[in-house]
Amino acid sequence: MSKSLFWKMMDGELPLPAAALTLGATITHISRDEGTITVEFEGKPEFANPVGTIQGGFLAAMLDDTMGPALTATLPAGEFAPTLELKTSFFAPATVGKLVGYGRVVARGGSVCFLEGELKQGDKLVARASATAIIKKISR
Repeated sequence: MSKSLFWKMMDGELPLPAAALTLGATITHISRDEGTITVEFEGKPEFANPVGTIQGGFLAAMLDDTMGPALTATLPAGEFAPTLELKTSFFAPATVGKLVGYGRVVARGGSVCFLEGELKQGDKLVARASATAIIKKISR
């Protein structure tokens, strides 16, 4: 059985995406059966706004890079799931340092999927997001 792009990356057969490397992403837990994932990120000084907290766009990218892999880990070879819509709510400022994303597949239809994620720094909820993704065949 052929492995999906996601599992080839997890097994070191393909490089991780540049965006994940930029965000300092490290996957610490994956459950293909449950459609859940935990990802650690490095909130870098380069991500800070003028008051020293992590700019919201980077936090949204971290959530997208949490929820998307929760779904793509469940897909067979030859499929990918780009994000159609992403809504992010911010609850507290994040500072430079480690952040942890928790993502899950909420519902999966024929090709449209609904995802949720939370981003925490320590015990503090920093942001929460929901997303819609669509499963597509990879054409290459």
